[in-house]
Amino acid sequence: MTDSAREPSLVAPDAAPLLSILRDGVPRTRAQLAELTGLARSTIAVRIDSLTATGLVAPAGDDVSTGGRPPARIAFNPSSRVVIAIDLGATHGVVAIADLAANILHSESRRILIADGPEAVLDWALSTARALFAESKRPIGDLIGVGVGVPGPVEHSTGTPVNPPIMPGWDRFDIPAQVRRTFDVPVLVDNDVNLLALGEHATSWPDQSDLLFVKVATGIGAGIINGGRLQRGAQGSAGDLGHVRVPFGTDTPSHGAQDADLEALASGPAIARTLTAIGIPATTSDDVVTLARTGNPAVLQAIRQAGRDLGEVVATCVNLLNPSVVVVGGSLSRVGEQLLAGVREVVYQRSTPLATQYLTITQSQAGENGGVLGAAIMVIQHALDPDSDSDLHVAGPPGPLAR
Repeated sequence: MTDSAREPSLVAPDAAPLLSILRDGVPRTRAQLAELTGLARSTIAVRIDSLTATGLVAPAGDDVSTGGRPPARIAFNPSSRVVIAIDLGATHGVVAIADLAANILHSESRRILIADGPEAVLDWALSTARALFAESKRPIGDLIGVGVGVPGPVEHSTGTPVNPPIMPGWDRFDIPAQVRRTFDVPVLVDNDVNLLALGEHATSWPDQSDLLFVKVATGIGAGIINGGRLQRGAQGSAGDLGHVRVPFGTDTPSHGAQDADLEALASGPAIARTLTAIGIPATTSDDVVTLARTGNPAVLQAIRQAGRDLGEVVATCVNLLNPSVVVVGGSLSRVGEQLLAGVREVVYQRSTPLATQYLTITQSQAGENGGVLGAAIMVIQHALDPDSDSDLHVAGPPGPLAR
């Protein structure tokens, strides 16, 4: 998570609940806040003064007068601070500057290879972040933290990757310490799928408290939002679907190597190997996406089967977690309907009727910025909600995320 738990909180604990109310973006008077919280107006005034001193809230004009002087309104000020968000995938990286409503202000992306190692990849990410921050023309004091997503298991308490299968050279690498050499602020690190789940929830499903985000790309993983909270598990490894064995049924013949797990059957490289074996050369997820657009029936059948294999594992997750939404994202989600069709085919057959009665299985809508959006939300929650660090609460930030 971070190497900077000693950092003082931007928000006093007693003022955090008040700020949480104002973060919905609705301006309110002190009397309205007193009515909502049950606190005395004098207490509201002291806490508002505290938040105003930090710049987190600001005057927002007058309310309608009911006689006499109209009462002043106050509102959350998301432009008062910024965060840096870094999303590193196996082959793609995005760096962004966001405000406290997780609105992306500046961003840059490029092809990377996570296998090039932490020094090379983080050097690019941090030099890009420095350039974007300079472009924002903000004083360094406005930066409240850096969020980083990586495509592998992360020990939540330290923010370090642990035996990441597609990240050679990253095992136990101290990412927070490396980042703080450039930006001396709190640094939070998480698995990229967890951050994609946060971003997808905030942009597309803010009213749903139970969501499963499944990323299908070079690897396969899941981000779990349950009861409105991101679930990381005891050490941060929750959602590792890629190494689950596919539970073949009597009507689904076993295929692949005897010890094959889901990642070996349904990831982008796995589908590419299947296609290569039948005379259609492919290597990466991008190759599979390109081939899918040709409409070749053999390619579409291979993708549909990968969807079924994915569905066998997701069906168990649906029975166990009972999400209202399953979102399929990652580079392979761009292949079209065949992957989703395969997932739906098996999930609706294998999961219990009650679990699937109102279940939506859909493609990710957050796009390329989903990961940096989630990284920004992670940092914002750390800074604005002192109680959010152990279990990151999925609050609905104001602005476009509160739709």
